[in-house]
Amino acid sequence: MPPSLSVVIIARNEAANIRDCLASVAFADEIIVVDSESTDATAAICREAGARVIVQPFVGFGQQKNAGIVRATGDWILNLDADERVTEGLRDEIQAVIAAPEPADGYWIARQNFFGDRWVRHGGWWPDYTLRLFRRGKGRYNEHPVHAAVQLDGTAGKLRQPMRHYTCRDFAAFSDRQMRYAETIARELHREGRRAGPLDVALRPAFTFFKMYVLRAGFLDGTVGWQLARLYARYNRRKYAQLRSFDRHASAGTPPSRSSA
Repeated sequence: MPPSLSVVIIARNEAANIRDCLASVAFADEIIVVDSESTDATAAICREAGARVIVQPFVGFGQQKNAGIVRATGDWILNLDADERVTEGLRDEIQAVIAAPEPADGYWIARQNFFGDRWVRHGGWWPDYTLRLFRRGKGRYNEHPVHAAVQLDGTAGKLRQPMRHYTCRDFAAFSDRQMRYAETIARELHREGRRAGPLDVALRPAFTFFKMYVLRAGFLDGTVGWQLARLYARYNRRKYAQLRSFDRHASAGTPPSRSSA
């Protein structure tokens, strides 16, 4: 009997995305969706597709993913976001690798990141490897507030076939999301004892733009490459300005306000 596969997806108000995501993993033995109290039809769509839906308040990306992982019954677990898709080539490779005589304990998968309908190939957006496939009991997500990652207990390999990631259809919405992430990460850095000075606020954004647009050849992606380099520079400016604001408030003994930078 071949090894079984569980797919774990976290979602909130993803009615526009979730059908395509679910269809791309219809080959799995089990699909678990951890729904963060969606107010649209996300949960209903998932149930209609045969997925097991767990509804709970959002408690952080890592914790949400772990809530699905601990309920999975498959021999292997594949973690996805609602805006990601498993291609036919990746499906075939996953099925082959988990049935292999001596597979690794986990596998890194490259992501083709799309901005709108454009595959972004430069600026550090490709191949964007992320560890998503692992044996049950061998992987668990950390509790980083934004960029949660799998902590693997064992050996890791790489798959050749990529998944597709439709990161955002709208530049303004993506920008708003990144600005929220900047504040969340600044708070986490502050709790960890990190500090920021005037040079961080002034120089780090400029270097971010230069690295993405020039060193990592973002200019080859045309207007999209320019927009992304500018956005990530702005994101870093917000992050370090917010961190510096937290530092000043801590020194003064006053509580910081949201977006006080």
